[in-house]
Amino acid sequence: MKLLLIDVGNSNIVTGINESGQWLYNWRMHTVSDKTADEYEVILRSLFEKNNLDPKSIDKVVLSSVVPTLLHPMQEMVYKLTARELHVINPDLYPNLPVNVINPYEIGGDIVADAVAAYEKYPGNRIVLDFGTAMTFTAIDASGNIRGVSITPGMKTAISSLVTNTAQLPDVPMKAPPSIMGKNTVHAVQSGVVFGYVGMIEYMIRNIRKELNGPVTVIATGGLSHVMNGLTDAFDTVDSLLTMEGLRLIGEHYV
Repeated sequence: MKLLLIDVGNSNIVTGINESGQWLYNWRMHTVSDKTADEYEVILRSLFEKNNLDPKSIDKVVLSSVVPTLLHPMQEMVYKLTARELHVINPDLYPNLPVNVINPYEIGGDIVADAVAAYEKYPGNRIVLDFGTAMTFTAIDASGNIRGVSITPGMKTAISSLVTNTAQLPDVPMKAPPSIMGKNTVHAVQSGVVFGYVGMIEYMIRNIRKELNGPVTVIATGGLSHVMNGLTDAFDTVDSLLTMEGLRLIGEHYV
């Protein structure tokens, strides 16, 4: 089965082609909430053509989205491109999934996809830390219950807020500075945000572990998870395709 999987985030739209469990292609584009179906179709069709892929060879399309205004354009785009119905991660689907979703009308489809992938791939209790526009901590117990979610602004969001709301701060690259004691403005902001988030992450994981009562696997994912490389040993693994894996599993087994 050949799947087209789409994760619409606040900053980026990640798309992937998976066939029989193998990732053939992964593409990333900027999210533009007022783009039309035709505009997104042009982008995706060009990617298909560049890689000699026939859009009509797609068997199923699964989407998660945290941008409600793009749901209808995506449905229209997918049908024009592939002639397939779009399967959306939403509360109607949750009873079919192997995880128990709390507050189904308040939880994002990407978080549910993360939880499904974590449940299927990693044993016991799990904490998924997803680095995105928002940083989310999702706790899934050994029985597959989503026990709760914590949400904080993502690192890039925090830096953007500083730059936008202060007069003299420049735009700052998202990476760790050479020292926790910044010697210039850029390093000072990087220290406060990057090292500050290390402290927050370690505190959050330590206390979520206590509430889960038992061994816990901590999985980091998301576009900015690489920023933490070498700065903390709080993660058991970094799985950059966790959300897409969740969409794949849902597409293969639950829709």
